[in-house]
Amino acid sequence: MVITIEHQAPRKEVESLIRDIESKGLKVQEMVGETVNILGLIGDTTIVDETRIGMYPWVLSITHIATPYKKVSRQFHPEDTIIDVNGVKIGGNEPIVVMGGPCSVESEEQIMEIAEGVKEAGAKMLRGGAYKPRTSPYVFQGLKSEGIRYLCEAREKTHLPIVTEMMSVDKLDEFVENVDVIQVGARNMQNFDLLRALGKTNKPILLKRGLANTLEEWLMSAEYIMSEGNPNVILCERGIRTFERSTRNTLDLSVIPQIKKISHLPIVIDPSHATGHWELVESMSLAAIAAGCDGLIIEVHNHPEKALSDGQQSLTVEHFAKLIEKGKAIAKIIGRDM
Repeated sequence: MVITIEHQAPRKEVESLIRDIESKGLKVQEMVGETVNILGLIGDTTIVDETRIGMYPWVLSITHIATPYKKVSRQFHPEDTIIDVNGVKIGGNEPIVVMGGPCSVESEEQIMEIAEGVKEAGAKMLRGGAYKPRTSPYVFQGLKSEGIRYLCEAREKTHLPIVTEMMSVDKLDEFVENVDVIQVGARNMQNFDLLRALGKTNKPILLKRGLANTLEEWLMSAEYIMSEGNPNVILCERGIRTFERSTRNTLDLSVIPQIKKISHLPIVIDPSHATGHWELVESMSLAAIAAGCDGLIIEVHNHPEKALSDGQQSLTVEHFAKLIEKGKAIAKIIGRDM
């Protein structure tokens, strides 16, 4: 529920109304505008007596928000959220941010070589998996803490912020201390204990859409994080599971304008996991830029044919550089930098 009030409303009366609403167990978030002020009510608003609130002469309107998410909603937060990651800004009309790196950190030498390559190509962040959720328990599961250490060393050398996936709450301290953007993978999108724990930090969170989740379910997961106090959420579309078998997943590019309409959060596209084929990554990346995404997260490997995971969907550094150059041309057409 949103209560719109006059900008010049008596402050004591507004504070009295807020206290009254909060006494019912609801949270109230106030936003001060140039011409009107807004009170956003979060919780079970069915207990609110709208008739009594409407009697205040400075109350202009009372609006129900049909969606179950409030903090994520653009209706309550009309301005675009811009996430600052060590000086790299994502969202709004900021330059489109490209994150590049391997599916898995395999060695110190490997991640260093790739980090230097993607930076030279134009990437603004380094991605790489240290803890790897794999379908089979018998394949490479990542270097874990050693992988985190190598990523930190690569960051120190290249000054690229690092993005990596956290799988369980027990690793929270390690990630908060070392990682710039904590990724929540598709399989953990509805791991609510994990989301709540991340919500108690102030770290930027890259929240991937689940394998078969609706847009509303995805946004509700973002709401879990934000409801605990962390506003730094970046959405990531990585393809959903459909009946189509020619690609790894089905990339849903329609969510870009949909998200832009109903939410203020930035959205990043992962064409690597969406398609599962390196030959398709470039075209889907360019399409995502044209559709208005705020960033791309792309798998890059120095030797894809030898990769320990997802080599078939990884670009070489050279191909990655060419993609970025083409992306800049598309971005310019739609009025964005890259």
